[in-house]
Amino acid sequence: MHLIHDANMPAAETISFEDFLKVDIRLGTITEAELFPEARNPAFKLRIDFGSGVGIKRSAAQITDHYAPEALVGRKVMAVVNFSPRQIGPVRSEVLVLGFPDSEGAIVLAAPDLAAPNGARLA
Repeated sequence: MHLIHDANMPAAETISFEDFLKVDIRLGTITEAELFPEARNPAFKLRIDFGSGVGIKRSAAQITDHYAPEALVGRKVMAVVNFSPRQIGPVRSEVLVLGFPDSEGAIVLAAPDLAAPNGARLA
């Protein structure tokens, strides 16, 4: 699946509220971040704590343009936690970390601007 990162594109097709509720977006804290040299495109391997309900999950994220591994540890991130896991080289990516492309296409992480607990679901 290839996502189009054009800010000038119109909104996607209309979905129902029930469709939206199927996407489980949760807040978590990155507990580990390291380079993922085996990835085709520059990426990090992440471990993210989503609290007791979801637990600790792994992700491979192409967020190397704006972030360094040591700066990511302790950072809150939003992720889709109910996609099927994907095998990305030697890494099983269990969640999709969310972000927005900047004007150059580099991903800027999506996160709340105030404190919320790990595992909180997007409302």
